[in-house]
Amino acid sequence: MTLVLARVDQRLIHGIVVTQWTGATQAKRLMVVDDEVSKDETQKVAMRMSKPAGTGMSIIDTETAITNFNSGKYDNHNVFLIVREPETLLKLVEGGVKIPKVNIGIMFDGEGKKTVKKMVSVDEKEISDFKKLVSKGVPVTFQFVPSDPEETLETYIK
Repeated sequence: MTLVLARVDQRLIHGIVVTQWTGATQAKRLMVVDDEVSKDETQKVAMRMSKPAGTGMSIIDTETAITNFNSGKYDNHNVFLIVREPETLLKLVEGGVKIPKVNIGIMFDGEGKKTVKKMVSVDEKEISDFKKLVSKGVPVTFQFVPSDPEETLETYIK
């Protein structure tokens, strides 16, 4: 296997990801793809401290992720991918990375954003990026924790 699930979660690595999603996806590698965080040693150290025992972790930029996936580096891993923005996932797909499904987790409220679901606020660009992913054949769902029912993008974003 390789990439088992991609999650948009602006908190990146945190309790729910570590204690619930890692097990539910049977991930052997947590992968944060973020161009800013990949250059921040302090954040990287903090995230690595929280990873479950026996699980690998990569914190890399978008271009490195595209190169590594396309070269087959993770072909023998179950990878759970976490990003802050749907734009990153769109870049990965456009770069040839096969994403089986996108899960929308936590997206913070802010200027120019509207709340579409509890814990999820999006702006027009994020909405557009999610719709582009769907148009490329990537299912996009809302699911805060694995025990919640999955809801399609269209449930909240028309």
